[in-house]
Amino acid sequence: MPATPLPQPPEKAGGIPATGPLNALENASSAAILRVLRVTLHTGFAVLLAVALVRMLMSGGSLRWLWAGAAVVLAAVYLAGTVLEKRHAEARIGFNPRRYGLLWLALVTGLWALLLAGSADFAWLAFPIFFLHLHLLPRRAALPTIALMTVAVVASQWAASGAPVPHAAAVVGPVLGAVFSVITGLAYAALYREAENQRRAADELRRTREELARSQHDAGMLAERERLAREIHDTLAQGLSSIVLLGRAAEQSLADGDAATASSRLALVQQTAAENLAEARSFVRGLSSPQLEGTTLVEALRRLCGKTEAGAAAAGVALRCRLEVDGEPQDLPQPVRVTLLRAAQASLANVREHSRAANAVVTLAFLGTEVTMDIYDDGTGFDPAAAAGAADAADGSGFGLRSLRERVTGLNGTLALESAPGEGAVVAIRLPLDGGPRG
Repeated sequence: MPATPLPQPPEKAGGIPATGPLNALENASSAAILRVLRVTLHTGFAVLLAVALVRMLMSGGSLRWLWAGAAVVLAAVYLAGTVLEKRHAEARIGFNPRRYGLLWLALVTGLWALLLAGSADFAWLAFPIFFLHLHLLPRRAALPTIALMTVAVVASQWAASGAPVPHAAAVVGPVLGAVFSVITGLAYAALYREAENQRRAADELRRTREELARSQHDAGMLAERERLAREIHDTLAQGLSSIVLLGRAAEQSLADGDAATASSRLALVQQTAAENLAEARSFVRGLSSPQLEGTTLVEALRRLCGKTEAGAAAAGVALRCRLEVDGEPQDLPQPVRVTLLRAAQASLANVREHSRAANAVVTLAFLGTEVTMDIYDDGTGFDPAAAAGAADAADGSGFGLRSLRERVTGLNGTLALESAPGEGAVVAIRLPLDGGPRG
């Protein structure tokens, strides 16, 4: 099937997404101009064909009904091409008529030439057909065909006048019309190319935006997954580990017939479970630790030390934990408070469960432009290099150290780990205070 003489405006042929108010206005203006030109061309063709047909029927010639039939065929061919192309551009049909564009152009031109041979009234149809040639043919082919059609129009006007020499108007009119058509057609082609370039650029921008949105979504999901993993490790995992140890200790107390000790340990189990339930609800909502609500970091760390001692005692371990504060306590940004509390929770849990230490000291120092925290224990110690190598262990045993480093580096801080087998361990954290949001 034929192709349309003029392409659909860009928003009809794939869509131009909004790329900002200025670009959207430019794209809309180009599309509107192309639409007006397209409608004007089709309307002009229909009007000229109808006028020529009426004039020919009024002439009373013997073959007027034959030429009328040819005019109807030309109208049907032209209309079929434009309708099919419009439907294809709007994605309403899968058939692509553009591959038959040259055949359609040849058929339209041939029918026009046949009608021109029958009546000079069809000569003016040449001007809209000029645009078809300029659009569907390469310029080096379109210009010669337009010249031949102009000659045919001049010849038909000359023949219709019956004059021995063609009148000047019969020559100048078609030639000027052809020149005007060529100039307008070239201007339209330039405008169409610009609109196509805008459409392709807008499509590329849309694809880039979609890719960026996908990457940002994936990055957001990964960041949220990392946040939940850190919170689960530093709260729920440590709490569940404490509950398991306390439950075993309570079970042993019951087996020994010490109901009072078993009851106290079960009460500690309930308290630990309640605290971890509150922590879970809090980090799911993205809030700060409940242990920091309505209190200071110093008070939260002091309670943590007491809880560590109680948990160790319930598990049969004699661990003394104390807090030391250097400098004048100051109001810290909420992210700093949460990071320091989580670091202390994770470090003291490791001390309680793995170090077999007798003493643990948490030192919090306020130094004006930064805050530091050291967690020291006199336990069995370990090899820091081996601990770093276990950070990505398949069983997740080294996740705590990696999580702690991510928390600290996320606040532009530093973390140092000092230890050796048999010599205890020190976790040293240094965080800058940059005037962030206060908690």
